[in-house]
Amino acid sequence: MTDAEQYTPGPARGAQVRKDGEKWTLILIRELRHSPEKVWEALTDPAHLREWAPFVVDGSLGAVGTEVNLTWVGTPKPQETTVTRAEAPKMLEYGDIRWELEATGSGTRLTLWHSIDRRFIAWGAAGWHICCDVLERLLAGEPMGAIAGINAMKVAGWQRLVAEYASQFGVETPNRSPQAVQKS
Repeated sequence: MTDAEQYTPGPARGAQVRKDGEKWTLILIRELRHSPEKVWEALTDPAHLREWAPFVVDGSLGAVGTEVNLTWVGTPKPQETTVTRAEAPKMLEYGDIRWELEATGSGTRLTLWHSIDRRFIAWGAAGWHICCDVLERLLAGEPMGAIAGINAMKVAGWQRLVAEYASQFGVETPNRSPQAVQKS
């Protein structure tokens, strides 16, 4: 059995939403035991992103103006994405995602801001929760490979995690995948 197969996420934590129309902003905060420089590399380097993020990119995200093709897990077509802010190792912004890194005495406070269709905000929170767990393992030198998209939904504890975030955000638990809704 692999580490990914043995993985179970902990309880929902460190998340809030800002509600505005159809797209809500997920704000997820994680305390990581690693330096901002090490976390920055994991957020910007394509090889590192491939190991933990719910997408792959064909170039570094470390410089303003960089254009990359970003492909979300489970979607066949890449999106052209431009890095609009890159202040190493403090702030990174591209598309509808912003990362803030703050040095702490024990490592880095990592804050994710991601605009998500309100119907799937609990799924987005659960997905990013799992990705951040995988990121922490990667940074600790214990890579387990990305767990995203349909693979995240197969993780023991996925339904519980989605329900916990839905409860925290005051929304109903989604009962159909984003892809199923888009096709209907």
